[in-house]
Order: sequence, then C-alpha cells, then structure tokens
Amino acid sequence: MPTAADIGRTPLGRSGLRAETRTRPWARVSPDAVFTCAVAAVLAAVALQGGGGTRPGPATGVAIGLELGGGLLVALACLRTTHARIWGGTALALMGALAGLTALSILWSVEPSDTWVEASRTVSYAFVLAAAVALVRLSPHRWASVLGATLLAAVAVCAYALATKVFPAALDPDEVYARLRDPFGYWNAVGLMAALGVPGCLWLGARRSGHAALNALAYPALGLLTATILLAYSRGAVAAAVVGCACWFAVVPLRLRGAAVLATGASGGVLVALWAFAQEELTQDRVGLALRVGTGRELGVLIVLMLFVLLVAGLAVGFSLAGKPPSARERRVVGIALLCALALVPVAGAGFLAASDRGLGGSISNTWTTLTDPGARPPANEPGRLTAVGSVRARYWDEALKIFEQDRLLGAGAGAYATARPRYRRDDFVVRHAHGYVPQTLADLGLTGLLVSLALAAALAAAVWRAIGGRGRPWSAERVGLTTLAAVAVVFGVHSLVDWTWFIPGNAVVALLCAGWVAGRGPLAARSEAPEGAGDGAVDVAAGTTEPVVATVPAGDPPRRGIAGRLAPTGFTRRVLARPRVIAAGTAILLALAASWATLQPLRAQRAGEDALSALDRGRIDQAREHSRRAASINPLSIDPLFDLAAIEQRAGRNLQARKALEEAVRLQPANARSWRRLATFRLDVQRDARAALDALGPALYLDPRSSEAIGLSLRASRQG
Repeated sequence: MPTAADIGRTPLGRSGLRAETRTRPWARVSPDAVFTCAVAAVLAAVALQGGGGTRPGPATGVAIGLELGGGLLVALACLRTTHARIWGGTALALMGALAGLTALSILWSVEPSDTWVEASRTVSYAFVLAAAVALVRLSPHRWASVLGATLLAAVAVCAYALATKVFPAALDPDEVYARLRDPFGYWNAVGLMAALGVPGCLWLGARRSGHAALNALAYPALGLLTATILLAYSRGAVAAAVVGCACWFAVVPLRLRGAAVLATGASGGVLVALWAFAQEELTQDRVGLALRVGTGRELGVLIVLMLFVLLVAGLAVGFSLAGKPPSARERRVVGIALLCALALVPVAGAGFLAASDRGLGGSISNTWTTLTDPGARPPANEPGRLTAVGSVRARYWDEALKIFEQDRLLGAGAGAYATARPRYRRDDFVVRHAHGYVPQTLADLGLTGLLVSLALAAALAAAVWRAIGGRGRPWSAERVGLTTLAAVAVVFGVHSLVDWTWFIPGNAVVALLCAGWVAGRGPLAARSEAPEGAGDGAVDVAAGTTEPVVATVPAGDPPRRGIAGRLAPTGFTRRVLARPRVIAAGTAILLALAASWATLQPLRAQRAGEDALSALDRGRIDQAREHSRRAASINPLSIDPLFDLAAIEQRAGRNLQARKALEEAVRLQPANARSWRRLATFRLDVQRDARAALDALGPALYLDPRSSEAIGLSLRASRQG
C-alpha cells in the first residue's frame, strides 16, 4: 500500500494506487540493467559487425558509428557538466596526438591509401576514449554497468564462436580450420576477446554486493571463456589472461572469493577443452561437414552440462559463504596457502627443466633461441601449440625492424607494413601485420610513434594510480570495480606485446572503454567510498547484512549548498558561462562529422571502382571511364582506380592513355611493387617492348624479390629481348 506522500507524487494524484499497479512491471527493470544491456549490445555489435577489421564495408560502418556516437557523448558531456577539471585530459591529448601522427604519415607513407584507412581507424578509437571519459562525467555511478557490459559482450561473442563448432552446418559450413576464429576471422582475436572477460568474471563472482544468484553466473561464464581461449589455441590470450588475473589478485583484497571463481570456472572450461582435443573432428583441419556436425552436437551437450554444473557450484559457494562466512584467520591461512602455491609454480617449472636432457641452462637457452630465431619452424595448428615455444613472430618482427631501419624517425607510414615487407620477406606468405604493437609501430611510425604510444600508456597508468592507488584508502565497491576495469585494459596491453589486434575493433573498443572510464573517473573522494558491498540497499553476501546507502560524488557537477548555492550564476552570467560549453559541444559534433566524412571516402572510391568494372563488363566504356575517374578523384591516394582506368583504356584501344594511367600509378606509389609490376606487364604483353618491361621489372624485383609474378615476367622479357 503506497503512502500519502507516494500518492501525491504520482502523475494521477489520488489515482496513485492505480498508476502504481499499471507501472509495476516496468518498475522492475532498473535503469542500471537497461544501461548495462545497452552498452553490452553496442560492444557486441561492434565485434560482430566489425569482424576482423579488414573488410572495407563493415569496418567503415563501425568506424563511422564510433565517431558519431563518441562525438554525441562528448557534446552531451560538454552541455550537462560544468566541472572545469577534465580527468584523463592528458591521455585524451596523447591519443589525439597518436591519431594526428597516423594521419600525418600519409605524407611519407609508401602506401598512402592504406594509411588513410589506418588513420580513420585510429581517429575512431580516439573518439571511443573521449566517449568513455564523457560517459563517466555523465554517469559516474554506473561503473558496475560498464564492467558488466564488457563481461556480457565477451560472453556473447565467445558463445557465438563456440556455436560455430556446435552448429557448423548453420553458422560456418565452409570452415577449413579447427581453431576457433569466428566472428573475427582470426583465432588470436577470439582468444583475446575471451581473456578480456576474465577479470569481469572475478569481479562478479567475488563481490559481496548483488544477489547471490546473479553473482553465481560468473562461474559458468568463466568456464565458457576458458573453453574459448583453449579451443582457439591462443597462447597469447592465455598469457594475457594470466597476467590480468595476477594483477587483480595482487591488488584486490577479495582473493579467496576470486580464487574460488577462478579454480572452479576454469576447471570446467579445461575439461571441455580436453575432451574436444581428443576428437579428431574438432582438432584436424579440412574435416568434412558431416563429421563436424555429429561431433559438434556432442560438444554442445557437453558445454550445456558444464554451464549447468558450474552454475550449481556457484550457487552453492555463494549461499554457503552467506550462511557462514570464513573468519579472518581462515582467510589469512588460505591466502598464505594460495600465495605459496603460486610461488611454487616457477620452482616446479625450474625443477622440470633441470631434470630434462638439456638441463636448466640448456633448456632456457634453447627456448630463447626458438623464440628469437626468425628461421625457427612454427608449431602446427593443433592443440599441442598451446605448450609449444616456437612462433613465426620472430620472423615478422625481424622484418619489421628492417623496415624501421630505413627510417627510424618516422617509419614507412601507418598501415604500410604489408607494402614494405615484401622487400625483406623470407617466405611467400601475404602478411599484413607484424603481430606485435612495438615492432608494428616501429615499422609504421618509427621512434616518434613509439614514443607517443609510450607516453599514452604512461598517462593511462598514472590515471589508474590516481583513481585507485594509495595506501590506507578503504576498498569500496567502486574501487574494486575500477581495479577490474584497469585489469581488462592490462589484458589488452599484454596481448598487444605479442600480437597486433589493434585493427580489430571488437577487441580494441572494449579495452579503450575500460581505460577511458578509469582515466576519466579521477580520484575517488574519501566521502564517496564505502566498504565493498555498499550500495542501494545492497546485501552483503558474506555477512548477511544490509549496508546503508552511501552517495557517490559525481565526477561532473558538485552539489551546490549554502553560500555556494546562493552564489550560483544566474541570468546573464549563466548565459555567458554557457557559451563556451555550447561552443565545445558544437565543435565535438563538427569534428565527428568531419571524421566520419573522411572515413567514408575510401569506401566510396572502392564502390565507384566496382561500378566502373561492372560497366566495363557490360561494354559501356564511357560510363566505366567516368566511374573510374570519379573513384580516383574521391581517393587520390589509391592506385587501384588508375589500374581500372588503364584496363578501360586498353579495352577501348587507347593504349597511350592506358600507359599514362599506369605511369601515374608508379609516380603516386614508387615504393609499391604492385605499381611497377602492372606497368611491366603492360609494356610486355600490350606494347611488346621487352626492354621497357625489364626497366620496370628492376624496381619491382628490388621491392619484392620473391614475387613469382615478377620473376615470371622477367624470364619472359629476357627471352623476348
């Protein structure tokens, strides 16, 4: 029965009882839950739609969405908050500097068209970081929703990845590899997505606030994420998850609860993975669809059983702790035992190596040689690679360093590694990235790019320390949550050291959102902190008591009371003070629109080129020529429209114009072997000029000595000459 005050506040006045009855179903859905689901939906959509980040259409759509959404949030933050201090401003400035340097590298890039795409991607990430800072200013108390959203998105993406193995006929009938790689098309990105969700599982299962049934979901979620990491055979994801967990356990005082979640949930995922490793249909490449369908059903049944068992285990642990929480002495004893067990792991590993045939020193030396030898043989795509040491990364890193040697200050241009690498490659593979943030950045942007990246990392680290560091500060629920968000960013950073997933928005956006939120939160005020578990009537699961509600001081507008409230700006003064905020909001919107327009242009040029080739197939030469020239005007940095124009002019019998188009491509990108090969092919096959073809093949073979096409052209030209 509502009180009189409640009835007086309802829109219907005396009919308040009837209004309450009507709105009761909606009242059960909390704004925090809606916010969590909305953010999770955005993160999952970015991952599923953006995919591997290499398809122009989806990648462009995601980048534009991030830019427009980020600009809108920044504009709202400018209009709704008046607090002068912008926490995370240094990190935002350095992220902007990195985006600016990436765009500026178009001037010296060996492949300026790819640099344009990379610059657009980096600018969209800068908007994501700015959006995270703006979001924490708009709703600083929704840190739990952001953290829950990252976990929910990671679970959703990993569930889809596993579903491609459970239902291969419906989701991925043409898959030839056993390793999980959908929806990104890259197995290490799938493993990283799972690793990004691991700290969130620790937080959800270990927190004292929230309903025990909800917290118990951390156990099956962690089992699902663990199975995904292992079935992706991703050693980098395993290492990143381990480091992220180590950071969380080293800082957060909820170690026993976290250990229970980690041990129980990970055990379930490991058991599922071990069963899958024993099935040839799930571990061998190029297995027939019929065999994969049958084994996939068995895998699905096993996953469902694992989720059920882990959920029951999580409920049992949660309610047992609520009934009889461990004493301080028991927590201390178990914590010491866990630390001792962790300390014995490297000791046991050293003992195992010492007992091997090579001995401890020989084993370490052999491991180091295998890791750093560019000629080392990489392990096969099978479960055994999880324990293997060899990797092809040493080869890619060596090639990246050779590119870096050509211009140590500025590099070859952002995204130009794929174009510059053929000059130094030792194989015939087409590789677009150096599989590591440091070598990739050195090759693309030189020492300048690496220094800016290190400064950005240092600014984010300082922001994390400012928000959650300091001795004697009580461990409030928000402090635990911010630490977990920082651990998510650490997972991405550690993985970036051994792989390059910056180009995959599904991974990068999660990390930037978490890092930006912690950076934008600023230091936790002492009066805003309460013991972990306090909140809106939150029940302490361990003690079985309800903590009082403690208000959180927003990061935006401070409350106005007493004299400060009476001196608040009014009238003309308020209008004057509002002008800079309106100008800032308008600037954010304009920047977002400008960035979106620039991001769209390469895709427009590509579609115009496709229209040109389609018109050429229909025999409409003039229309094809018009489309090709329009593509070149939209994207004057790309050589593809010039290649299309040359083909069109050749079809029309205008060989002189075709040759001029190819020569223009060479002038546009003289360090690109493709432009020289196309010119050599035209001179040899159309003009029948073997000597001129050999002149063009000289630079082509210098830039790509292992090109089978260039070698074949050279042999033909030599015979004809």
